[in-house]
Amino acid sequence: MNWVAWKMLNGDRAKYMGAVFGVAFGTLLIAQQTSIFVGLMRRTANQILDVLQAEIWVMDPKVENADEIKPLAETDLYRVRGVEGVDWAVRLYKGQARVRVAGGNFRQVILMGLDDDSLVGAPILMKQGTISDLRITDGIIIDRAGYEYLWPGEEPRLGKIVDMNDRRAVVVGICESAAPFQTFPVLFTRYSRALEYVPPERNRLSFVLAQPKPGYSTQQVCDAIEEKTDLLALSRGQFMWRTVGYFMRTTGIPINFGITVALGFVVGTAIAGQTFYLFILENLRQFGALKAMGLSNGRLVVMVLIQAMVVGLVGFGIGMGMTATFFEATKNITNLRGMHVPWWVALGTAGAITVIIFFASLLSIRRVIVLEPAVVFRG
Repeated sequence: MNWVAWKMLNGDRAKYMGAVFGVAFGTLLIAQQTSIFVGLMRRTANQILDVLQAEIWVMDPKVENADEIKPLAETDLYRVRGVEGVDWAVRLYKGQARVRVAGGNFRQVILMGLDDDSLVGAPILMKQGTISDLRITDGIIIDRAGYEYLWPGEEPRLGKIVDMNDRRAVVVGICESAAPFQTFPVLFTRYSRALEYVPPERNRLSFVLAQPKPGYSTQQVCDAIEEKTDLLALSRGQFMWRTVGYFMRTTGIPINFGITVALGFVVGTAIAGQTFYLFILENLRQFGALKAMGLSNGRLVVMVLIQAMVVGLVGFGIGMGMTATFFEATKNITNLRGMHVPWWVALGTAGAITVIIFFASLLSIRRVIVLEPAVVFRG
């Protein structure tokens, strides 16, 4: 009977492809928009996730995200270093600066000032130059996308000169870094040099990066820092979620993407449900004949579910294929770089498609159950 169900499904190719298209379109909208939303939210915390050398971020208790920073006093660094369980602690500057390139054009950039001695927080993947080149006078490292933004159409090369706060800076390295939420170039330099590239303030220490000693858990050391210094100490993951949560609460991004995902669900259900229902109506005589030959309602329901499952699997496969193709085709576009389909988004989309198929087959199953076998003998 399973083979009969398959042959019935393929009997009308137009309606079969229509139902598959509905599921594929719903899959595309749900998976693509959810993945872009996840990618955007992750971008808000990318500068946190890029710092792999330190487990603990220490900041002012009023800091809610990685972009709006209340600076610490220099003495806070030494207070953190004095807490039991802290193996080491270093400075980190994070802020925005304005650079001037040749021709007098100004651009906004994200400036990362790394500890002069350890260079903790430096980019991991270098395309040109080395991390140690930051020790060169006026040396800065720029991310590849930022280089293309400042000097569009030029082949990346070292030695480019920019001005920040009327100070000279020389590109000594080009790196790959995760895309920021705002598509500004990301510049890395030494902490002492970063302070010269920005306007003076009384306090300019953005964060203290720390690492727990062996034998101490990250949470244990965070609690000790907060108790001894009255500062906020978070693990890298906690600070990431704090930042993501802030943007989810205070921006319209979740609502906008949520509406699109919901539309994908509704449209997929409507197209697949209507098409599948019409398919069942046109095959009522065949189902009636099978019922007249003695097939139970349960067996007929299984046949309908098999047909719905085939439509769902094929549509889901096509939709996920289109989604993957989209991200592969746009991976070199600056505004979409780094976007991909996380495995759990694909799994969640599969769950949504299962629900779509369930709703799409409900009315069809009801028509088959209440079907009278005598329909096969009617004219």
